[in-house]
Amino acid sequence: MSPNEGILDKNRLLGFLEEVEKEIARKITLVAAGGTAMTLLGAKLSTLDVDFTLPGRDFDEFKKALDLTPHGFNVDIWNDGMVFSQFLPDDYLDKSISIKTKLTMIELRALDPVDIIVTKVGRLIDRDKADIASCIKKFNITESAIKQRGAQIEYVGREENYQINLNHVLKNFSKFQK
Repeated sequence: MSPNEGILDKNRLLGFLEEVEKEIARKITLVAAGGTAMTLLGAKLSTLDVDFTLPGRDFDEFKKALDLTPHGFNVDIWNDGMVFSQFLPDDYLDKSISIKTKLTMIELRALDPVDIIVTKVGRLIDRDKADIASCIKKFNITESAIKQRGAQIEYVGREENYQINLNHVLKNFSKFQK
């Protein structure tokens, strides 16, 4: 493996989507999540994998195109605002940020930075904590914005775990700002 083979920077992500787009028969909307969204928004240089949530009407079309496109890295896709083990409120798509590209069949968007944070709260490993800190700094996210959006999340699994993680982020908010 070459040194850059596992690195997915913005150019490589967009190149991958250009290849996938060749297999798409109709216009779809993709919303980047996690590190993919952060990379597209300039909050980090690269990501380890590719994460998207997309409207249910577009899921099968994208999945089919993805299956027809050789790529060699991990791609996770979810329906209708689900990201990892969290369901975002229905307005996730309206709050998402349009990413300018030369894609014609894919409308590419990225989760709002607050939505990136609240979806990373569920797992909250060290990498997630670093990403949360990066989002807070880059986008000037407030503690109240995280608290308010976090209260709207549906967590698949033990809800108390999500609340414990959310409380940890809020309690340590000043540390995440540094």
